[in-house]
Amino acid sequence: MSDEDEIILSELNDEELVAQMFDDLYDGMKEEIEEGVTILLDRGWPPYRVLTEALVGGMTIVGIDFRDGILFVPEVLLAANAMKGGMAILKPLLAETGAPTIGKMVIGTVKGDIHDIGKNLVGMMMEGAGFEVVDLGINNAADAYIDSAKAEKADIIGMSALLTTTMPYMKVVIDTLVAEGIRDDYIVLVGGAPLNEEFGKAIGADAYCRDAAVAVETAKEWMTRKHNRMSA
Repeated sequence: MSDEDEIILSELNDEELVAQMFDDLYDGMKEEIEEGVTILLDRGWPPYRVLTEALVGGMTIVGIDFRDGILFVPEVLLAANAMKGGMAILKPLLAETGAPTIGKMVIGTVKGDIHDIGKNLVGMMMEGAGFEVVDLGINNAADAYIDSAKAEKADIIGMSALLTTTMPYMKVVIDTLVAEGIRDDYIVLVGGAPLNEEFGKAIGADAYCRDAAVAVETAKEWMTRKHNRMSA
């Protein structure tokens, strides 16, 4: 590509720029996303509009293509990383304006398990969809989830496991929530390669999520239900 062909982001109008940002997100171009976010802010776009229209809009396409097997984990991680670049600029501004988030999720890999690629992907995709995500990392005991969920006033607890030996620990966490009488305060989502729908039901989770794209869709559905219940 010669220099003449290069797209100058600042020369695009708003609509063209957002379309270009969708492409750049899809291709995992972090610097271009950071530049695009800065240009839109300079043009007077409120941070929340930049987040929803440019970033969440772009990640939605990534999520659909991931779900449909057009994109794979490495590409999605690149896109999510580009999204993170844009989010780093927006986060402090969103905090100032008190912009709404869809909901808040505490996520971590369960006790005894140190696998985190799937969990990281879910966390990034959830942020990309407008959720606030608190990542507890790996090897989490029940009290780590519960203390954090309480402290953060989370809506969702997300648990991940890659080993068949660590899967049963998810039930320990849910049983602890039940024992403390706070099970209904949280939407509990579980995921990981060895899990399935039946296992999710058996341990009392609200939903099993096959992959990160499904996790986002599921979280959105449950948040809608929660809001409907609260306003009923």
